Amino acid sequence: MNKIKASVIGASGYGGAEAVRLLTTHPQVEIVHLTAETQQGQVMSKLYPNLRGFVDQTMIAVDAERIGRDSDVTFVSLPSGKAMHLVPALLEQGCKVIDIAADFRLRDAALYPLWYKVTHIAPEYLDEAVYGLPELHRDAIRTTRLLANPGCYPAASLLALLPLVQSGAVRAEGIVIDAKSGVSGAGRGGGGGFGFSEVNENVQAYGVPRHNHIAEIEQELSRLANTTVQVVFTPHLIPMTRGILATVYAPLAHDLSEEEALRLYDEVYSDAPFVRVLREVFPQTKATLGSNYCDVTVKIDTRTRTAIAIAAIDNLGRGAAGQAVQNMNLMFHLPETMGLCFPGVFP
Repeated sequence: MNKIKASVIGASGYGGAEAVRLLTTHPQVEIVHLTAETQQGQVMSKLYPNLRGFVDQTMIAVDAERIGRDSDVTFVSLPSGKAMHLVPALLEQGCKVIDIAADFRLRDAALYPLWYKVTHIAPEYLDEAVYGLPELHRDAIRTTRLLANPGCYPAASLLALLPLVQSGAVRAEGIVIDAKSGVSGAGRGGGGGFGFSEVNENVQAYGVPRHNHIAEIEQELSRLANTTVQVVFTPHLIPMTRGILATVYAPLAHDLSEEEALRLYDEVYSDAPFVRVLREVFPQTKATLGSNYCDVTVKIDTRTRTAIAIAAIDNLGRGAAGQAVQNMNLMFHLPETMGLCFPGVFP
């Protein structure tokens, strides 16, 4: 079998670099092109010394037509609003595309000005784009040429909620998501407020009450529940590099014991190789660090008739690049776990 020729646009950012790290040891992938907007001419391993001896390619400027011609798949890891300018040219060259940002996650183009402050310039591609959460859309992922990789917070939040919403065990209204992320979620560019002296020994909420990830969370939950679902979502920045912990509170629709709830999770995730349903212990970010795993559990508060679901992921792994490689495997009919079947880094 010929190796998949893969390129990464935006390889100098954290998400793109993590994709490069995973692809370079993937047994069925050959990396063809790496691009960077601000680091053109830089050797990848000089920017990311962990890749020394593995990826010593020089990063080039973006040429969508050339990259599309030379590649079987291109991972686009750019700030939201930029991929939509490149994806049509990549697809026209017969190249499959995995967009790690948000440009093709929302099916309604009218939502982009509301949530991302941009007008979508390629709305004709939104209907064919598949939202890349295999636990929801595995069959559709296998046949798509345009994959919209989930955001980091939505990946954790949806995996925490999916069994409860799918089974009708919780109500569609009153869902609250409290999530905490490491600083790498802001990207390598980061901007103000992400220096060590400001983040260390500090916890702060941000993006309240209209963080842009709300749109895709509500979209996917509404499709799953077959009714409109709205959530309250509060993200927090915490002083660690990688990881997301999402704690979700959902009002019960009917009586449900904790063991019954856990059985729902066991059933829904029985064919999900990267979801681990926990009993007697709680998910923790350190247990998923550097991996594509999601650890999840659920507790039932009978006093308030509330389900409390908790999920932990690595925001750059299952929340970005690891999920993207898992989706690539499905798109090319490879074993879903290929190149990803390794434990997290602990401690």
